[in-house]
Amino acid sequence: MIYTSAPEFRVVLPNGGVLIGLDVGSKTIGTAFCDAGWSFASPADLIIRSKFSKDKLKLEAAIATRPTAGIVIGLPINMDGSESPRSQSSRAFARNIEDIGLPILLWDERWSTVAAERVMIEADLSRAKRAERIDNAAAAHILQGAIDALVG
Repeated sequence: MIYTSAPEFRVVLPNGGVLIGLDVGSKTIGTAFCDAGWSFASPADLIIRSKFSKDKLKLEAAIATRPTAGIVIGLPINMDGSESPRSQSSRAFARNIEDIGLPILLWDERWSTVAAERVMIEADLSRAKRAERIDNAAAAHILQGAIDALVG
């Protein structure tokens, strides 16, 4: 099932559980995981996009590394609150992985990449290192925002 509301998503996960966060782009999928108690999100492995069937297998392999209870996908919303073609792409991705069998939350990701990059600049990472890590850092930022809403 796909949810757009944190409270509705929370109802289907009464005991919490590990969540995977995804920043779905056209070339990569940034991933992050949170702990089962929903305290903190950490960047994980980057999935380089190819054919969807291969991307899905890589995602399923990542999910299999932890007892994952749900998926949080960043939903790119315009600053005025409207949706864009990228929003529709993220919605389609969610529909296409729905058969994995985990509940999915679409989470507003406005500013996630900017916030992740700001943290990396403050940590004095080089431009090359930031480019390597930005998608996973954005996934962690998306997931942290969602888990903060779920526990708050």
